[in-house]
Amino acid sequence: MSEDFTFRVSKLRFDESYAPRDHTRLTTNFANLARGAHRRDNLRRALRMIDNRFNALAQWDNPTADRYSVELDILSVEMDLPQGQRFPVIEMLKTSIRDHRSCTRIAGLVGNNFSSYVRDYDFSLRLQQFNKDRPHFDVPEDFGDLHGKLFKSFLASPAYKALSDKPPVICLSVSHNNIYQRTAGYHLVLGAEYLADDTSLTESYFGKMGLKARYFMPEGSVAPLAFYHAGDLTNAYSDLELIATIATMESFQRIYRPEIYNANARAAEIFRPSLTHDDYSPTRITYDREERSQLAITQGEYTAKHLIKPHQARLAEWAARFAA
Repeated sequence: MSEDFTFRVSKLRFDESYAPRDHTRLTTNFANLARGAHRRDNLRRALRMIDNRFNALAQWDNPTADRYSVELDILSVEMDLPQGQRFPVIEMLKTSIRDHRSCTRIAGLVGNNFSSYVRDYDFSLRLQQFNKDRPHFDVPEDFGDLHGKLFKSFLASPAYKALSDKPPVICLSVSHNNIYQRTAGYHLVLGAEYLADDTSLTESYFGKMGLKARYFMPEGSVAPLAFYHAGDLTNAYSDLELIATIATMESFQRIYRPEIYNANARAAEIFRPSLTHDDYSPTRITYDREERSQLAITQGEYTAKHLIKPHQARLAEWAARFAA
């Protein structure tokens, strides 16, 4: 195995004609929407939701709330392995903004959604096996180490630098195991800042990727979002870049976790997210959460079979060099 991995990135437009590729991690938000009898309606409604949310946040010089639309490219990242093999390690989204008034296209952020086969392996297989005979839930000391190093290696690669000159921003749901306290901090785009009462497992996992979390509830939202970032979140990105990320990922969360993000009441000063909350409005978009959970196990097994087991020694050697 070479001193560093070589990464390759392919792009696929996420629009109402989107169909998942063979190696797409099918539990990811956009792939889940694109299957079944209602796939085209799902995609059309999700894209309309994103555009409407973007225009609601970008109010200046936009009196009819239709000046902008968001374009999404799915970035599929593969890494080269010995004997000409490749493994699909990461999928993220890249946003672009169409300004229909000026007829211009504005670059958005890389990141947004985050999908990873190795993450499926860690959470759906390794963590379960580690706790199989333990009386209390625990986490291996090196949990997430390999995944974090692979992610950092990709960010340092020419393949990522060709995509963006800024670090990625990944926007996820808050943890339903934590309590969030609103602070006096307020950002004109990101909104009211919240602080978590504890570190979640996801936050620790993303920490090994070099990303830290901040929690903001944008204007018009009903719950804070978790923004994972490596750079200066509040100053390094333009308003339109941040709005595109909020519009995209809040829309996905409204579909995937309506109990939190499509609730009928706005989050209070002290907020405890709940997936059993019943005062919410379901969207008209079909999303199979049960299938998502089942597929995570299947995809973890795929990772074990095609990456972890056959390349375990080489991966350990590379990870040790990477740390050094």
